[in-house]
Amino acid sequence: MSSENPISNSSLIQRPRRLRTNPALRSMVQETQLTVDDLIYPMFVMEGENQKVEISSMPGCYRYTLDLLLAEIKQVKELGINAIALFPLIPEAKKDDIGKESYNPDGLVQTTVKAIKQAVPEILVITDVALDPFSIHGHDGIVNDKGVILNDPTVEVLVKMAISQAEAGTDIVAPSDMMDGRVGAIRQALDAAGYFHVAILAYSAKYASSYYGPFRDALDSAPKFGDKKTYQMDAANAREALKEVALDIAEGADIVMVKPALAYMDIIYQIKSTTNLPVAAYNVSGEYAMIKAAAQQGWIDEKKVILETLTSMKRAGADLILTYFAKEVALMLH
Repeated sequence: MSSENPISNSSLIQRPRRLRTNPALRSMVQETQLTVDDLIYPMFVMEGENQKVEISSMPGCYRYTLDLLLAEIKQVKELGINAIALFPLIPEAKKDDIGKESYNPDGLVQTTVKAIKQAVPEILVITDVALDPFSIHGHDGIVNDKGVILNDPTVEVLVKMAISQAEAGTDIVAPSDMMDGRVGAIRQALDAAGYFHVAILAYSAKYASSYYGPFRDALDSAPKFGDKKTYQMDAANAREALKEVALDIAEGADIVMVKPALAYMDIIYQIKSTTNLPVAAYNVSGEYAMIKAAAQQGWIDEKKVILETLTSMKRAGADLILTYFAKEVALMLH
């Protein structure tokens, strides 16, 4: 017989377990719901035809040539995913030290956007605004002869890049470079060119994170020297994120984003608590790769961990989640 005194029924007025009794009750009182509408699917495009190349560090993710990308996007839309984020693999021969290819009207990104809007016009296209895929050094900005990333000259190129993407038909431009003042400059230029309808998703709190490795493999965009700590945020800082968000909102951002997501839930929560704009979170490549690797070893239940992870991001305050799991999640939620 237990030495513990039994709890008197009359002393337990509140029994939280009552609302966990069965699936119907649990579903009815569930506070956070993850839906397909929350998801943005990052996709990789490359030059050529009829090619689909798996990214070794991101199992299940591929670089597509345009013809196969369009077929994949049609499937994505049929699953109910309403937005994709486009990232280009640029050949070395087209890279330089100032990113001229980034605003080429006949460039890979611009051509791809036009084709997507013709083939699947109802899907939202989000285009990345940063120089790292286009630069020979892999940095997000123009670099001087001393290895310093130049802010204002970079912003001038980013503006050209955003305008060229708007001309191609993108719905949302997403500056991910973390240069000071780029949101305001892009907004002013878009409006002056008549692209009032093109929204800005600002990578407002983008940290200098170690979780980006597989993505850099995907685009062959790892920095050739140094790191990105002079422009991306210090992982130790939280108040600075609120400052960056406030600046981007003042400059005209329509959506603000935290990147990465999983190790920065507190940042998502704080930003959600201090702004009335939609908050996006980027479930980045390293987060994706860790779950895939553990699942391949049989250490976790992959589907359950994916849903728990993305639901936690939503619970923290993310209205939108960029995730490489988008297609898998859409299939799970159907």
